[in-house]
Amino acid sequence: MLQIAFIRENQERVIQALAKRNVDAKSVVEDIVKLDEQRRAAQVELDGILAESNKLSKDIGEMMKNGEKSKAAILKEKTVLNKEKSKKLAETADALATELTEKLYTLPNLPADIVPVGKTPEENLNVFEAGEVPVLHEGAQPHWELVKKYDIIDFELGNKIAGAGFPVYKGKGARLQRALINYFLDKNTAAGYNEVQVPHMVNEASAYGTGQLPDKEGQMYHDATDNLYLIPTAEVPVTNMFRDVILNENELPVLTTAYTPCFRREAGSYGAHVRGLNRLHQFDKVEIVRVEHPDKSYEALDGMVEHIKDILNELKLPYRILRLCGGDMGFTSALTYDFEVFSTAQDRWLEISSVSNFETFQANRLKLRFKDKDGKNQLAHTLNGSSLALPRVLAGILENYQTAEGIVIPEVLRPYCGFDIID
Repeated sequence: MLQIAFIRENQERVIQALAKRNVDAKSVVEDIVKLDEQRRAAQVELDGILAESNKLSKDIGEMMKNGEKSKAAILKEKTVLNKEKSKKLAETADALATELTEKLYTLPNLPADIVPVGKTPEENLNVFEAGEVPVLHEGAQPHWELVKKYDIIDFELGNKIAGAGFPVYKGKGARLQRALINYFLDKNTAAGYNEVQVPHMVNEASAYGTGQLPDKEGQMYHDATDNLYLIPTAEVPVTNMFRDVILNENELPVLTTAYTPCFRREAGSYGAHVRGLNRLHQFDKVEIVRVEHPDKSYEALDGMVEHIKDILNELKLPYRILRLCGGDMGFTSALTYDFEVFSTAQDRWLEISSVSNFETFQANRLKLRFKDKDGKNQLAHTLNGSSLALPRVLAGILENYQTAEGIVIPEVLRPYCGFDIID
């Protein structure tokens, strides 16, 4: 959430920055500034009445000591009136604060200066590309055909048990899935990330804290009885570990990694771009999250990008990195890099990771702060990235490593799998 003081002092800057996201924020910014003025005016008046009431109480006490009961009675009547006024003003101030917060929740984060202008994914900027696209044998197939051929993932069985988008991994498919999870976690912990296991459901405060609510309410599975949400990513519970926390500056940075299943109620569509593992309602992902000093967060973002490049280089998958344009960035992000693996069998790029710096946007919602050298509380910066999302990585491996004899396992994964080929 953007800070109200920043909006108040930089109205035009906020409007122009959000225009880069193709958001016309002029009326919302004006409403926010007006509501803030009204709230502050109500609070000033309330504070004045409360101060006057405190003084009256002291004066009444002195008068009673001095036997001036009639004068005290007059002041008591005034305190009753002040009590009624303060109650109404407190209700007004609270109502204005609630309306102000709801308005603030509608504004996305400001894009960083280097975010490209654009409205669609086609306008994202390709900043890096690596790896060789393999030449496949005649008769090579996309992964949704391969998994049937080798009986390693069963989409129809998953549909029977739960519905479309909930696959069942079998045999070597399940072992390869587990191998990827363990490999990703080992790479992350070796890089200094502390592994945690977190709940797969979160409360409303947690969903608001990282910006999933109200922006993505329709995409989250919701248990109305207990008002809990199935997590769309480990980012939500992991980042909320630091909600309402004040760190010391020397505790920064904080690096955390977690494996979780993820759940997303994405709108249904048809075609090869969503077939098989390309889009699921339940999938596995290993996440990395960082809490950083504001002066070092973009250096940290570059480090996260290099970390994921290292993983993909070891997997020997052809990939590219995109800097997302303003119109394609997530609601909470200030700068996002997407990693995509090239699927030779599908002849298309598959997104497998998103790495973002949120600056203070999440920290402001979370009240995540650190105490600087002068003893002042400052908002931290939060970052997160997929390291990595499994379905499309798995799809890329199955399709790019297929041969006429079977699917060869990438060398780096063989110690985790216990086999060299799926045949």
